[in-house]
Amino acid sequence: MKHLLLLFTLFYSFNAVADQLLPLPPAPPVAARAYLLADFPSGRLLVQEGINDRIEPASLTKLMTAYLTFTAIKQGRLKMNQVLPVSEKAWRTEGSRMFIEMNRPVTVDELIHGMIIQSGNDACISLAEGIAGSEEVFAQMMNQQAARLGMKNTHYMNSTGLPHPQHYTTAYDLSLLAAAIIRDFPEDFKYYSMKEYRYNNITQPNRNRLLWLDPSVDGMKTGHTESAGYCLIATAKRNPMRLISVVLGASSDNVRATESQKLLNYGFQFFDSHRVYAKGQTISNLPVWKGKEKTLKTGLSQDLLLTLPKGHYSRIKASVTSKQPLLAPISAGQAVGTLRLTLDDKPLAEYPLVALEEMPIANIFGRALDTIKLWFK
Repeated sequence: MKHLLLLFTLFYSFNAVADQLLPLPPAPPVAARAYLLADFPSGRLLVQEGINDRIEPASLTKLMTAYLTFTAIKQGRLKMNQVLPVSEKAWRTEGSRMFIEMNRPVTVDELIHGMIIQSGNDACISLAEGIAGSEEVFAQMMNQQAARLGMKNTHYMNSTGLPHPQHYTTAYDLSLLAAAIIRDFPEDFKYYSMKEYRYNNITQPNRNRLLWLDPSVDGMKTGHTESAGYCLIATAKRNPMRLISVVLGASSDNVRATESQKLLNYGFQFFDSHRVYAKGQTISNLPVWKGKEKTLKTGLSQDLLLTLPKGHYSRIKASVTSKQPLLAPISAGQAVGTLRLTLDDKPLAEYPLVALEEMPIANIFGRALDTIKLWFK
């Protein structure tokens, strides 16, 4: 988690510096209360308006319900073929439903389809009760997970998104959650691209219109209540670039789709993503003292992709600084230096440089020799 928070800090720094250095084309006007366009995986915001304004999330709440469901499955606390009971509360819930019944067995896999594709409130409550025993306890788990993901302006009261005075979030927090699902559960992300689902002899379409309009869009979630307006989180990938758009409080289903498409098109038209370094790629061989070997392979703990206005990538330069003297033993993954990026010789971003291999200590003679050398260094 410390590493995740460090990356968020670095991306904030990147946003602040890059926006000063890079001339950006004007963003299109968007007919919504709040909206943003973010680069994935860097988290850099390309467009933003009202991103920290408190809003009612409506069914966008179901992203967090899904995150906790996927977590429970990954940890073995829930299985896809597991049958969950349907409580009277789930059966009677208002709003959008997948139409589960109290005396009809339903599996976790069916409930996930119903929650994501059909936006079923009944599915959400059944999953919440299956994971936490009650929806109230599940809401506490939702808030704990929101805090872990850095969603500082979010508070949940239920698993569905039905209106409540203390149930709120922001566009920025929602972008963090959407990115976390894509990043942490790539094998489960497939649900968000499914266009329809049939359960109990009722076929319901995915409400995300962009799945039909743009072949590069492969998720994520719609939301609507009278007070929240029409909301849509969308994500699209045009290799190697993935963008996430958040549009909140639009006036209609058609408008939320149109404005989301407008943001995505803007990003793909005016920005490029470049893989600067791959995870585990050797960036520098650093000198090591008192180690079994004289140099240490170093690189990054994850892929480094930069999204910049088109034509700017060639102006990026990289340099490495390291902790000296670097003494063995060193564990794989240990931070040993810093990768610095500049644009036109002005600071752009910094990333931790880590050991790509374990470096054990040398024998007594090697250590003694390096000790003597260090005296004179």
